Order: sequence, then C-alpha cells, then structure tokens
Amino acid sequence: MSRPVLGGLVGRSGEWVKALETGRMLTPRLPLLLRLAEVLGVADLAELTGDERLATATYTKTAHEQLPAVAKALATYAVTNENGPANIAGLEARVRQLWELWHGARRHRTAIAGLLPMVLKDARSTVRHAGGTDRRRALAAQAQVYHLTQLFLAFQSVPELVALTSDRAMTAAQDADDPAAMAAASWYANHYFRTGGEQHEARTELALDVARLLDPANSPEERALWGLLQLAIALSSAKLGHEGDAWRHWDNANRAATVLGTGYTHPWLMFGRGMVDAYAVTILADLAQGGEAIRRSDRLDLNTIPSATRRSFHLIETARAYHQRREHVACIHLLRRAYDESPDTSRFNVFTRSATLDLVERGGLTARHDARELAQKLGIPV
Repeated sequence: MSRPVLGGLVGRSGEWVKALETGRMLTPRLPLLLRLAEVLGVADLAELTGDERLATATYTKTAHEQLPAVAKALATYAVTNENGPANIAGLEARVRQLWELWHGARRHRTAIAGLLPMVLKDARSTVRHAGGTDRRRALAAQAQVYHLTQLFLAFQSVPELVALTSDRAMTAAQDADDPAAMAAASWYANHYFRTGGEQHEARTELALDVARLLDPANSPEERALWGLLQLAIALSSAKLGHEGDAWRHWDNANRAATVLGTGYTHPWLMFGRGMVDAYAVTILADLAQGGEAIRRSDRLDLNTIPSATRRSFHLIETARAYHQRREHVACIHLLRRAYDESPDTSRFNVFTRSATLDLVERGGLTARHDARELAQKLGIPV
C-alpha cells in the first residue's frame, strides 16, 4: 500500500505517513491509531507503537449478549444418531426465515441470535439423515446457516470463529457439489479475508475459479452470483489500492446488474442495481478518493436495497468518504442516520466506533456533541 493511499484512508497525506514512519512526528492519539490499525489489519496496537499490548478490540469491537450461546452451538457435536427422517423443506424454511429477519429487522443480530443455536443443530442432523439429492439440498441449506452465523459473529472479538464458519460454509457447499452454494460461500470467504487484510491472491483466485462454474446466460440467479463474485474481486482489489483491477471487475458486476434490470435483487445476497452502485462508493473510499465517493453517493437511492442492514452499511461508507475529507458534521450526521436505520449494524461496525471516538475529540463543537450522543448509544466509553 502506498503512502498516499494509506494517508488518504485515515484522512492524512502521504507526507504525513512518511513523517510518522521516519520519526519526525509523535505517536498519533488513540482515535487515529485505531483508524491506522483498522486500515492495516492490525489487532495489537503495540505493533504500531512498541508500547504495552493493547488490543484494538477494546475500543473498536463489542460483543453481542448471545455470543456465548452461538459459540457453544458451533462447538457442540451430536455423537449419537437422532431419530426421525430428514426434514429438508423444514430446514430450508427456517433458513429463509433467518434471512428475512437478518435483512428486515433493525436489530438483526438480536433477531436471529436466539434461533441460530437450534438451527445449527438441526442443519447438522438433517445432513446426517439425508441421502442422495436430498443430502445435496441439506448441505446447501447448511452452508447458508453458516453464512448467517459468520455474519452474526463478524466484527466481534472472535476472529477464529469467523474463520471457522467461513471454512465450514465452503466445505458444505463443495460437498453439495452446488456451484450456486459455492459462489455464495466464496463471497463470504472474500468478506472474511478482506476484513482481515490477508491472502489477496487466494481470495481473488477463489472467486475467479468459482465464477468459471457459472453461466450468466442460464438464469437470473447465475448472472447475479457471477456478478457478485466480480464485485468481491473489485472490493478486494480496491482494499489494496489496485485501482485498475478494482474498476475492471466492478464494470463486470455493473453489466450483470444492468442486464438483470432495476427490478431484480437477489433474495438474500442482495445483489442488484442498488448494491452495485453503493459498493462503488466503498471502492472509491478504499482508493482514498473521498471527493468522488461523495459525488457518487449523491446519485444513490438506497431505498432500492430491501435490507435495513445493507442500507445502514452503505450510509456508513458514505460517512467514511466525508471523514476522509474532514467534513465532520456531514460524517456524524450520516453515522446517526445509519444508527437510526439499523442500530445493530452501527454497533458492530469498526469504522463507526473508531470515527465516533475520533469526532468526540476533534470534530468541532456541533460534531463533538452529536458524536458523544452516538457514543453513548454505541456503548463506547468517552
């Protein structure tokens, strides 16, 4: 990552980064250190400061009340044969219910948390009792259960469990021999690796390999999944500052969304016109092009995305672009809108937590006041 890109991602210049690296500048204050750690994928601030160990999760992450129950369910294995035939249709219905809650409820993590442990158990039991084509259906449904579990666990202080669910989802999808299930698993594997800042080549190669299994001309779903994988590669490339690759693959996703039309949105992956346009803002923000990201966001209609958590996330991404340009009032205004749209999305978003802490300290009178109020809602000590 070049100095200008790193500087832009934390709202500073390339020269500022150079001064920091060469010791001409004192160690930044905590909010800016947290932003640097987030961008660089650093979990221990001592890697940046050389001082006593302090996990970034202390300030940037929180834990859901139901985390212990979900973690226990992941580590629980039935060793005896349970009675009763496999109920594939019942499992698929419960998975659809979980997706509806995830996208429809403002507090989506809380909405699915109480159901996840039992559905994880039922998915395992169903796979064990199913055979033939039914077993493939059960494995594809189980992969979706693991996607939902990964989403619940994301941005909490359990990276090992996020990795576990990502891997189990891909294993179930491959065992199902289902290209559609593998495409969804690849999208979530990319999400895991991208937030960890690691294995760029592996995650892009995976997406490309799975995309070759899909024929966009076969059906709207295959076109959507193919476009989703192109979007995954674009986001991974932008995260590392590879601008050409990012826009080349975004263009592929854009063409897929255009063919599908404005009325199409994948029922649980949310791929469609609105999602592709919204992720262009993320790509621009990751490339430290905050001004263009803001201009692009002005053309967005987030109401075309039928998901409260996705709308909240994309409001946060626009706030990130304003934060890069030090437009603090606009940034905190959008962060408060994102919280109103989906409190759970804001509460577990790393940028929201670090930026709110930053604005409490240096946001100007209006922004500081609003940031303190938001910090209290998010449970951030200020």
